[in-house]
Amino acid sequence: MACPVKPLQLHLILLFALWDVCSMINSGMLFPRESSSREIKELNGLWSFRADLSPNRNLGFEQAWYKRRLAETGPVLDMPVPASYNDITQDPKLRDFIGWVWYDREVVVPSRWVADKNIRVVLRVGSAHYYSVVWVNGVRVTEHDGGHLPFEAEIGGVLRGDPSAPCRITIAVNNTLTLQTLPPGHIQYLNDPTRYPKGYFVQNTYFDFFNYAGIHRSVRLYTTPQTYVNDITVGTDFADGLGAIAYDVAVAGSASSNASLKVTLTDGEGRRVATATGPKGVLNVLAPTLWWPYLMHERPGFLYNMEVCLQVAGARGEVLEDRYTLPVGIRTVKVTSTQFLINDKPFYFHGVNKHEDSDIRGKGFDWPLVVKDFNLMKWLGANSFRTSHYPYDEEILHMCDRHGIVVIDESPGVGIRDIRSFGNASLAHHLEVMGELVTRDKNHPSVVMWSVANEPASEMPPAGLYFETVIAHTKALDPTRPVTYVTNSNYARDKGAPFVDVICVNSYLSWYHDPGALDVISLQLNTQFEEWYGKYKKPIIQSEYGADVVPGLHSDPPVMFSEEYQVMVLRSYHEVFDQKRKQYVVGELIWNFADFMTAQGVTRVVGNKKGIFTRQRQPKAGAYTLRERYWRIANETGLLPPWTKYPCSQLRSP
Repeated sequence: MACPVKPLQLHLILLFALWDVCSMINSGMLFPRESSSREIKELNGLWSFRADLSPNRNLGFEQAWYKRRLAETGPVLDMPVPASYNDITQDPKLRDFIGWVWYDREVVVPSRWVADKNIRVVLRVGSAHYYSVVWVNGVRVTEHDGGHLPFEAEIGGVLRGDPSAPCRITIAVNNTLTLQTLPPGHIQYLNDPTRYPKGYFVQNTYFDFFNYAGIHRSVRLYTTPQTYVNDITVGTDFADGLGAIAYDVAVAGSASSNASLKVTLTDGEGRRVATATGPKGVLNVLAPTLWWPYLMHERPGFLYNMEVCLQVAGARGEVLEDRYTLPVGIRTVKVTSTQFLINDKPFYFHGVNKHEDSDIRGKGFDWPLVVKDFNLMKWLGANSFRTSHYPYDEEILHMCDRHGIVVIDESPGVGIRDIRSFGNASLAHHLEVMGELVTRDKNHPSVVMWSVANEPASEMPPAGLYFETVIAHTKALDPTRPVTYVTNSNYARDKGAPFVDVICVNSYLSWYHDPGALDVISLQLNTQFEEWYGKYKKPIIQSEYGADVVPGLHSDPPVMFSEEYQVMVLRSYHEVFDQKRKQYVVGELIWNFADFMTAQGVTRVVGNKKGIFTRQRQPKAGAYTLRERYWRIANETGLLPPWTKYPCSQLRSP
């Protein structure tokens, strides 16, 4: 069996040579996991909170609020973490607040962590919107530009500077958006003294969801040894009954050059299936169980566990050890001119677009909501979703890995509509964000494609070079996955489409265009597909479509905003999808999974109502229509166990 292995090993070695060329920008952001050498302390719960309501929003820095407990510098509120702060209180000023807000909390750090100088103590914030500065006991330890992605700092040195002092963590967060942030926005000052008070301003944005802010994901302390596993990159392939996992382990710390590494792969029952030594190598797996999407195989979401064991000699000759275990799925992704292939089999995206959004919590991570959403997606027969329009919590991607839900992983590049947002400063930040995103999510088998933006002004002259650069950068960071962005531009004027691997198109026929005209959907959708494919010869995903629905509003004949109208829009689109998925359409993602909050305006009545579920996760009529369709497609194309094969008669709404 040695001969067939060589081409596979060569392919993976070449793949990792490519990864070496593009030095990973933000290595060292492994998701915190406990092991015999690592501990975690969750800091979620109630924090002290204050919004800086001063005219320049800068009083907290001028008075150095970080030097003392926040409660000693003025009044504070209880604020849950993780959560958006906007909907927690009854204060309308806080709901729409723009500027700096301050959090602090004193935590008890185990004395052993502080006393043992062989232990690194790391403070990690899952995400905060959008610019953050962090202090520990009055010492600035890190800052981070951008929401939706984690950042961290090693704080052991600060704690050991005064071991008797409590660990006081202060985090200042600013949600102001500018033309150079992702997403972009701009502050507009309204200076007419007859209409607005002095200093009055508004935050203008170019996206259709509420600008929730705060500490949205978990805050943790975790430990590692001083010499530790800093980063892991894996790539997988299979051929001739043999699977291969190529790995590259980065070691950091003072003794990193003397470290020895052993890598062990185990299956779901804990049986060892492969071992290797050294920082780079290939784990060969006989008769591998592949990672398959939900409803594509009778055993979806299969994961191996890859344990990295690092050993290094201590100062007294003792052996110091670090262990980190990474779940790994063996699967491949390829794109042809007409197909999207997972494990060399045609894959059709029948899924949803989502938002991290819920009552009271806003964008705050909430386990009950996450589990409910996964249950609803599986009930629906959805096999995929796009992280519209920003990276989701890492815990959600872990769920996708385990359940076989395929992910299009999108950056926060939504609403790039102003020509000033295509400048060098914006480009540099966009490249940095893609580096952070790829570094964080590169090892998830559920992530099959990167999306660098949603509905940018891709017809503008600077867009071509801008997106050519961002897409090339993303492909250099990860040459194993296709890259796209989501467009609603005219096919002939889109400057970025030549550089993507898959065309993702948003269109709202009979809604924003020809409202109420259901009879034009078929012709216009056919034209859309033929024009895009005719010009670019690339597979197409209908990345958004849908219609707003006021729950419980009925009309016959169907009219806009009624449940019947949404059903008719869906069915009209589906007729065309069924024709084109036999040719080059490889997916359909409904907009949206659930209703979500937006900024106030005359076009939105308490949020966007295009969900097939309400914001409280109750189904509208469109959910049953989509469920019937998705299970029918799954039964046609998947390899399903008998208990998942629903006859269509069981799927219809009452």
